[in-house]
Amino acid sequence: MAIDTVLLAVGPMDTVRAPELAETVLEIADPLDATVVIGHAFTEDEYEDIHEELGFDARAEDVDPDAVAAERAPVPQLAERFEDAGVDYEIRGALGEVSSEVVDMAVDVGADRMVVGGRRRSPAEKAVLGSVSQEIILQAPCPVTYFRDLDVME
Repeated sequence: MAIDTVLLAVGPMDTVRAPELAETVLEIADPLDATVVIGHAFTEDEYEDIHEELGFDARAEDVDPDAVAAERAPVPQLAERFEDAGVDYEIRGALGEVSSEVVDMAVDVGADRMVVGGRRRSPAEKAVLGSVSQEIILQAPCPVTYFRDLDVME
């Protein structure tokens, strides 16, 4: 199976692991000359919380999700890293329920591989809070590389 498109799905919590996520994606995309799609999905509530901070005046329903994603951490940092590496990339944003939007994004861009980050959580935390990464992995239309924080659980 050829890998032409890699979707790197990120959220604001991925800022701390952005360099490692970028390196993981580059290990896949660079030797294969694949295009990287940096995807950032966010809910209306998240948009309402950050729109002024990002300089957007529009209501959530009037916003261009790609424009918001391009300004939202860690997307600019990742874009710079892929630019420096000479890897073709594009930025996609989506507004709605995060896991569903990311899966839809993978389908829309024809992703051959996805890379998703996550943090280590106890089984009880997962049961109570759910896991966006887990939902994406279970619904993904292609293989997924999961990059997990290796911090020791407390």
